[in-house]
Amino acid sequence: MGLVMGLAASPAAYAEWQMNLSPGATAMTHQVWDLHTAMLIICATIAIGVVAVMGWSIARHRKSRGVRPAEFHESIGIEIAWTVLPFIVLAAIAIPAASTLVSLYDTDAADVHIEITGHQWLWEYRYPDAGVHFYSRLAADSRRAELGVDGTRPQDVAHYLRDVDNPLVVPVHAKIGLSITSADVIHSWWVPALGGKKDAIPGRINKKWFTADKIGTYRGQCAELCGRGHAFMPIVVKVVSKADYLAWLKARGGRGPAADDLPDAPAAPADFDALAARDTLSRDEAMTLGKHVYNGLCSACHQRDGSGLAAAGYPALTGSDVATGPIADHIDQVIYGKNAMPAFGGQLTDAEIAAVVTYERNALGNAVGDEASPKQVEDLR
Repeated sequence: MGLVMGLAASPAAYAEWQMNLSPGATAMTHQVWDLHTAMLIICATIAIGVVAVMGWSIARHRKSRGVRPAEFHESIGIEIAWTVLPFIVLAAIAIPAASTLVSLYDTDAADVHIEITGHQWLWEYRYPDAGVHFYSRLAADSRRAELGVDGTRPQDVAHYLRDVDNPLVVPVHAKIGLSITSADVIHSWWVPALGGKKDAIPGRINKKWFTADKIGTYRGQCAELCGRGHAFMPIVVKVVSKADYLAWLKARGGRGPAADDLPDAPAAPADFDALAARDTLSRDEAMTLGKHVYNGLCSACHQRDGSGLAAAGYPALTGSDVATGPIADHIDQVIYGKNAMPAFGGQLTDAEIAAVVTYERNALGNAVGDEASPKQVEDLR
């Protein structure tokens, strides 16, 4: 009880409390908020009026006053009134509601088109016009906190279960068109501040659009129960200026209308993307890219030093039969997965798989000495 009262008395406990819908960060969410507010006022006014008249009538005509019931027949005026007034009220609600619904499905003429595919349990983003493609997964620090690695607790992680390694990046004041589908089960792409959610259904493409009017970071999540990893599918959208967006495209190796006029972006992300697209890798390049992939995808379960988490069922890679055995078997397990380990064949390029296999066999206390090549991975797919 003391803890509850302490939390209730803390200003931080009220930080995210609100009495209404969030106004959001797009013209569409503003329109929905205005419609909701107008309907709330109309419905509240009617409810208060009806209850007030009913209460007055009950008090005025109570039995103790000896009031005799009136005897009357139909009233044309009253019948017209209770027909016309509800019609006016419904029209006042229906007209703006219809306008809002039409705007919700206005998916034409987008400035930026993005294809979104839901997977168990991550999001895949593709910018077809810009040539950019990447996966967005739960951030490693949230995964480590969820597993209790090194004593990390959820409360120690900012945005626990609400942060990702690769956020979706879009320009401010641009109309963003989304084509949403799924590769396995039904998911739902939901970022409240950007205007509701849209289901991701296998074999079907659903459309959605938004125009963000404020620069910032907006968070959401999968809103359709999709299996045991459902809670680990956050969504993060970064709305940036046009110049920053074009710089981001350039760093990703994408195409933009003014990308060549922008200063060079930081080298590290561009280097990893370039290495991931290569047909061949030197040993140093493979170890560099492999360490990057391992730390991002594998270390939460197998640990950064390869020691694993035996109590949780995650085996060590140091000295393991997989990491020191036949390289073809190692590649096959990374591509297709095994037991609790997910399949990474659809998430990583041939170069990334070759690199992480090379890294696992020649780091983490292992010194096998061999190397995997992108061509080997391609042949084993």
